[in-house]
Amino acid sequence: MATVFAVAIILQEMLTENNSLKKIYLEAWEWLNASQPVYILIISVLGIVFNVFVLTIFCLHKKACTVAEIYLSNLAAADLLLVSCLPFWAVNIAYDFNWPFGRFMCKIINVGIKMNVNCSIYFLVLVGIDRYVALVHTMSHGRMRRPKYAKLGCLLTWGFGLLLSVPMLIFREVKYFPEYGIDACFLEYPSHTVELLCDGMLIVFSFIIPVSIISFCTFKIILALKVQTIGRVNAEKTEQKATTLVLAVLLAFLICWVPFHIVTAVDVLLRADVLGGCHLTAVIDICNQIFNYLALFNSVLNPILYVIVGKNFRKKVREVFQQWSVKKTVSSESTRSNLTSTLKTMP
Repeated sequence: MATVFAVAIILQEMLTENNSLKKIYLEAWEWLNASQPVYILIISVLGIVFNVFVLTIFCLHKKACTVAEIYLSNLAAADLLLVSCLPFWAVNIAYDFNWPFGRFMCKIINVGIKMNVNCSIYFLVLVGIDRYVALVHTMSHGRMRRPKYAKLGCLLTWGFGLLLSVPMLIFREVKYFPEYGIDACFLEYPSHTVELLCDGMLIVFSFIIPVSIISFCTFKIILALKVQTIGRVNAEKTEQKATTLVLAVLLAFLICWVPFHIVTAVDVLLRADVLGGCHLTAVIDICNQIFNYLALFNSVLNPILYVIVGKNFRKKVREVFQQWSVKKTVSSESTRSNLTSTLKTMP
């Protein structure tokens, strides 16, 4: 996450000659600093409520989870862990980027954010692949779509997400900046080359690869729907609903993440001296802040688009509430029965 003090030097160097432009940038940063903590807390509350609700339904339902539900529950868990880390950054911004939680929490919180961002994206990939196999390779999906393979895929995804977050664990430090009088949780790379390499890995593994896979699966599903026979009306309707869900999730993913990764790519080109311009640098830093939190909003949309709007999930919700209602009724009747027996035995 970019911070305001990290671009202050740039602003000082480039804007001293243009007071009006300097005023615009400073006002933009002041607005961001004032609005970001509130926005982050709103995302955190909504994300925690939605994803806890999803996990509760999956855990309390009597039937074992299907392959798709295994992926969805892990997706909800990743999103829950991600939004649970965000309030720490809200406090950090509210304190003018003076990190109050110490070096250990600086590393752990950023590892948690980076790990669960990547896990969340790749669980979307697994769901897309699952839809692709179920709808396109219908003859072989019974062998390929087994719960044990789904659990193995989830385990590998968690491990891969942790691996991608290793740079955060190594290079995040709490550093004192005397010119600003703050102890900042700062990402300090050992060299410019390592910095560019890590940012390049972010673009490739967190965006280009997952978007390519999801797009391929969606394209193949759409082609499969076009060749459906008229006689398979029920199957076609089911597949159309599944395709609509996949397209909705892909669209939400692109809307939330494309701006962030475009800005990240331009920022990498700037720092690699492929592009130049101090004004562009300042604009990119501001856009990075805005699009960063737009991307994080995807963790709120995931439970809505993938689960809450799903017909099967709504059925599970009704069944869980029916279970609670039955248990409550049985418990109430048992209490009344015990009370009646007690009263009868009294003299």
